[in-house]
Formats: sequence, C-alpha cells, structure tokens
Amino acid sequence: MENDWKKRLGVVYSTNPDFTYETADEAAEETLPKEKQKLIVGIDRRNRGGKQVTLVTGFRGSDEDLKELGRTLKVKLGVGGSAKDGEITVQGDFRDKVTALLKEMGYNAKRGN
Repeated sequence: MENDWKKRLGVVYSTNPDFTYETADEAAEETLPKEKQKLIVGIDRRNRGGKQVTLVTGFRGSDEDLKELGRTLKVKLGVGGSAKDGEITVQGDFRDKVTALLKEMGYNAKRGN
C-alpha cells in the first residue's frame, strides 16, 4: 500500500531507488461545541432556476458532523437538501423553522436576510 499510484498523481518520476513519496496529512478540523457555533440561517435564490433554498452557513467542524447536522435538519423538516463545503442547504424557505430547530438543539443560530 506504500506504493499506491493514486496518491502520487502529479509527482515527477524519480530514478533514486531510495525515494519515498511523502504526503502531507491534512489535519481534520475539530468541531466546536454547539454553544460556540455561530450559524447564520439565510435564503438563497442564485443559480437555482428560481427555486429558494435555506442556507445554513458558519459551521466550524468536520465534514461528518456537518453531514449529520444536515441529515437531522432534513429529517425533521421532511425535505431534501445537502451538506458540503461548510454549508447546509435545505430545499424551500424554512428560515424560521431551521433557526428554531438549531436553537432547540443548543446551537447559537440567528436568522439572516
């Protein structure tokens, strides 16, 4: 497994027999406690074909925790959406409900635009 070619894409070939390719391990960002999260719940209409989505931004933490929070919100609201790149997208205009749910869960959330 030490010589996996997929990890070495973009590396110039070396003729040195003792060369070992070292990858920089990215440290996973620690998830802040719920009380210290500053989430902003807003609405977004851009590049969505006229559809409205509720956008939760400001989450600081790992992708797994972000996806879990997004999954919880989508299940409680009964709608679709996604959680990636530090943002949670919920289909439809649910700003008030999402803000109330996040505050109920213990997050520091406020309603934006």
